[in-house]
Amino acid sequence: MTLLQSPSGVQVCPPSSGASAPSPSGAPVPPAGTPAAPSGRGTPAALPSPAAMFRHAAPRVLEAMVLPAAVFYAAMVFTGLYGALAVALAWVYGGVAWRLVRRRAAPGMMLLAAGAITVRVVLAVLNKNPVFFFLPECLGIFCASMAFLLTASLRRPLIQRVAADLVPLPDHLNEHPLMRRFFFRHSVLWGCAQFLNAGLSLWLLITLDTEMYLIVRTSAVAVLLGGAALVSALGFRRCLRALPA
Repeated sequence: MTLLQSPSGVQVCPPSSGASAPSPSGAPVPPAGTPAAPSGRGTPAALPSPAAMFRHAAPRVLEAMVLPAAVFYAAMVFTGLYGALAVALAWVYGGVAWRLVRRRAAPGMMLLAAGAITVRVVLAVLNKNPVFFFLPECLGIFCASMAFLLTASLRRPLIQRVAADLVPLPDHLNEHPLMRRFFFRHSVLWGCAQFLNAGLSLWLLITLDTEMYLIVRTSAVAVLLGGAALVSALGFRRCLRALPA
């Protein structure tokens, strides 16, 4: 080991090659060529598998969209309109009560559905006209279409909130440019699809009787929204595959 004489007369030992020299702050500096430790910033999180996404989304779609319509239409066949209204009320409020009994929070979508169906039933009963039960639904679909279109260019559009309920993703993936373009394009897609849904539903409601309205509208809307959902699912899958692994 070689000792060097400093100008102040103190003998110092130079650091050997490969040793860590102190930094100005006193912390050791790793030798040259040592790989930097990962900071964790910018590292993408592992994405859930398609099967896991489906298992997460399917119960919510089934509970919020499929089952209420199926229960209402089945009750309509066997009990008529007013029996179906009573069954629809019992179904929605029964779901809320079931969660309260089990000390589970009721989803916001379910609470909104309970309030909306209550207003629709009251209007239909007071006016003794089934049109007043379906008319608020048409107006609500139109408002939803406007919400999709008007929030398309926002940092967090409505469709991103809907997607987060179905397939939660880390925040840094939601902010990725690929995902931002996906949310914008599919906000426009769903805004246009729901606008067509509202217009078609209103036209059928005015021109057809209740039974034919339920049959024709259900078939037409299933094709329209099913196609939009297929396009969104394929686009979402392609977008996830293009994200950095």
